[in-house]
Amino acid sequence: MAKATKKQALGRGLSALLKDPENDIQSASDKNADKVVGNIVELDIDAIEVNPFQPRSYFNDEALQELATSIRELGVIQPITVRKLDFNNFQLVSGERRYRASKLVGLETIPAYIRIANDQESLEMALVENIQRQDLDPIEIALSYQRLIDEIQLTQEKLSDRVGKKRSTIANYLRLLKLDPIVQTGIRDGFLSMGHGRTLVNIDKKEDQIAIYEKIVGQNLSVRDTERLVKAYQEGNGTPQKATSTAAKTPDFVKSAKNELSQHLSSKVAVQATENGKGKITIPFNSQEEFLRIKKLLIGH
Repeated sequence: MAKATKKQALGRGLSALLKDPENDIQSASDKNADKVVGNIVELDIDAIEVNPFQPRSYFNDEALQELATSIRELGVIQPITVRKLDFNNFQLVSGERRYRASKLVGLETIPAYIRIANDQESLEMALVENIQRQDLDPIEIALSYQRLIDEIQLTQEKLSDRVGKKRSTIANYLRLLKLDPIVQTGIRDGFLSMGHGRTLVNIDKKEDQIAIYEKIVGQNLSVRDTERLVKAYQEGNGTPQKATSTAAKTPDFVKSAKNELSQHLSSKVAVQATENGKGKITIPFNSQEEFLRIKKLLIGH
């Protein structure tokens, strides 16, 4: 506890340093820059502006409220990253969900890492750091890869080195952008997995993509079911064929309890069960904060 208090005090001390006009740090070579750049500082939320280069364009309201609840209970566990623009004026590089959720809660300050970078560096920094996040959906990752290729003018080989991913992995993400926007939205909303999307990319006609997408969602088809469905389509007459789903019929006791469990945890809970009562419960989470919130609800601490 003493260590955490000391760390918070240090952050407040650095915050005061940044508010001193005589210590206005503009570059890494300025006096006291080494005390601020790369360190965690408690910044006034009102002194931070949203990054216009933010690659993330979609924020799920429900997930944002869940994160806000977690921050209200546990605080901001992972600092945001900002770059210094001017005296006591900063711009987000990464962490917009935490920033938005903190504002929803009414926090006046937020822990932040401070960097000094120009606009081009800020764009690349935001894109690369966002790709490393665990809560991005496959379409957001694909869009970030595409922006790095288009705006930073990286080849897939150089991008592979920059983000530490295999070229084939990057190519698989980029292929998702060939899907119809309706199907892409289904992936972003969690109705389809990346595996479903990679299979649907093999369907050229967008209307057939959508038709198969509707079957996947309506019949709760697995990726393997979808692969059979697409194969039947490709070997057929061009009309999406019905696949034989291996998904088991959901028992009544699961149907009645699933919604209660989802409401209690404020999270979409997936339940798979056979008629003889065997199965598994899957509880997704989008961040460390959300995981800790769910853990607290489940075990009380």
